[in-house]
Amino acid sequence: MERIKFVWNGIKANGKLHRTFYSNGELTNSPKGTLTIYARDYKSLPKIDGLTAENGTDIQTDYFESDRIRVTPDNRHYPAVLAALKQRQEHDAKKWAKSKYA
Repeated sequence: MERIKFVWNGIKANGKLHRTFYSNGELTNSPKGTLTIYARDYKSLPKIDGLTAENGTDIQTDYFESDRIRVTPDNRHYPAVLAALKQRQEHDAKKWAKSKYA
């Protein structure tokens, strides 16, 4: 059984980190509160029971996308993904507070 953990900078699957970004931006065709996980570095996201990775890459037209997963509020993984998003926001806030641009 694969062990999955959502952390501030990615998804840990069986101890291997898959780097990601998290977003809580409002989406037109998704339920309110839907979260999105984006793969970094054009790497594939791990297969996670109950979640589906999407990727619209079309190599014939030279169009490349990173994997993304939409997580709706009724999904069993939603609380863990939301917690990881909040951890990322806290991490970024601390980083910007130390920045000379703050």
